[in-house]
Parts: sequence; structure tokens; C-alpha cells
Amino acid sequence: MLIRSFTLFDTSGWRWPHFSPQELSCKCGGRLCGGEYWHDPEFLDALEALRAAVGQPLVINSGHRCALWNTHVGGAAHSMHRQIAVDIALAWHDRFALLAAAQQGGFTGIGLGRHFLHLDRRSKPARWYYSGSKALWER
Repeated sequence: MLIRSFTLFDTSGWRWPHFSPQELSCKCGGRLCGGEYWHDPEFLDALEALRAAVGQPLVINSGHRCALWNTHVGGAAHSMHRQIAVDIALAWHDRFALLAAAQQGGFTGIGLGRHFLHLDRRSKPARWYYSGSKALWER
């Protein structure tokens, strides 16, 4: 469900202690939208479970993106970030342990970057490498 601005979202009953609508909202800084936020409880449940599985904070580099911000950052035309997806910073994480926990947690869209892991829950599973990242993900 798209919320025009994370500031308009009623957080009473919020049950995901390690995440907030603000950190999952569009990062355009209000230049292109009002801080759009896509609310999906099942996605948030999976994200919270992933956080518990790795036992460390997950830094969200990118969550929902408004159409203009998605274009500005070079996102795919039909990017899952237009709904809800996250790019998680790999700093302080074992990339392989984070990937395994994400797969076990039901994330089906997995993008393997040099410094981040893209996760979404698309209906048809997909996995891809971002430019210059493949060697880092091979054992």
C-alpha cells in the first residue's frame, strides 16, 4: 500500500522494532516526492526475521523509490523499489551468511552488489549481479 509520505503513516501498532517508515521511504529528500512509503507487513515481517537471523543491524541504503528518484538513480523501469525492496549495506556483515539468511527467509529477488545486497519478494524468483560484483560473490 503506497503512502504519499512516511509522515502521514500512522505508526500506532508498529511491530517492527528495528525498522521505521522513514528509513524505508524514498530517499529523494522531498525533492521529487513527499517521502513516499510503501507499507507491506509481510515484507516487514521477513525483514525483521532477517535481522534476527543475522543478529546485527541492517543498514538500509535504499527502500521504496518514487518514479522520479528511481529514474535519477538509474533504477530499472519496473524496479521492485517502486513498491518495496531494500538494498542492505554489506559493511560489518559476512556477505555469504547474509545471503543465506535472506534466501532462507523467503526473499526471492536477490541482487548481488559490491557493497550491498538487494532484496525483494517478487513472485518469480530472480538473481543477478551488479557491475563488478560477480567475483566477490563466488567462492
